[in-house]
Amino acid sequence: EVYPMTLSQDHKRAYDGDKGPNTGGMGAYSPVPIITDEDVDYAMEKIMKPVAAAMVAEGCPFTGVLYGGLMKAPSGVKVIEFSCRFGDPGTEVVLPRLASDIYDIFSAVADHTPMPEIEWRREVTMGFVMASKGYPGSYEKGFEIKGLDRLPEDIRVFHMGTSVKDGKYHTSGGRVLMVVGFGSDLQEAHDKALAAVESIECDNLFYRRDIGWRVL
Repeated sequence: EVYPMTLSQDHKRAYDGDKGPNTGGMGAYSPVPIITDEDVDYAMEKIMKPVAAAMVAEGCPFTGVLYGGLMKAPSGVKVIEFSCRFGDPGTEVVLPRLASDIYDIFSAVADHTPMPEIEWRREVTMGFVMASKGYPGSYEKGFEIKGLDRLPEDIRVFHMGTSVKDGKYHTSGGRVLMVVGFGSDLQEAHDKALAAVESIECDNLFYRRDIGWRVL
């Protein structure tokens, strides 16, 4: 059995306007209104389920999270990659929308017991990655990050590449923070997340301001 999660769209290019080098991802949002129900059905029936069935047929059935990195091209939905893990940074905007207990879902998958009904919140999410200047190339570490303790309660921050010294946060990786906003629509989620990003102080971080530009 294959059970779909809700969708997210990643932004791979480093700079606004989808310019610059490819990265591990500079931001994401969920759901994805430019993907139709027909697109989803095609992806499930022609890509995800056949891949799972093929692994069974080859004697190596897969149990767990199978991340399908797909792209909607003019000629249809195409495969970029598969990973046997959650996709980053899509997961940071997908899992906060999960209303069901994730333990029950994981337990059903691991124990091969009936899957509970999976429910998703109507609230939408958008997240901005704050990365070290120079990423995805070479970059320096150790810059202090200020303002995380002053963010609104409805902002969620995922630490991707930080360290703590003397009670203070510092940069310690390429992608450093993922700041996620919530809203009744993507514009509201965008505005909340971007305002939070702009209030975080660090001399060596950059971010894209146009996450979600295709749907806003």
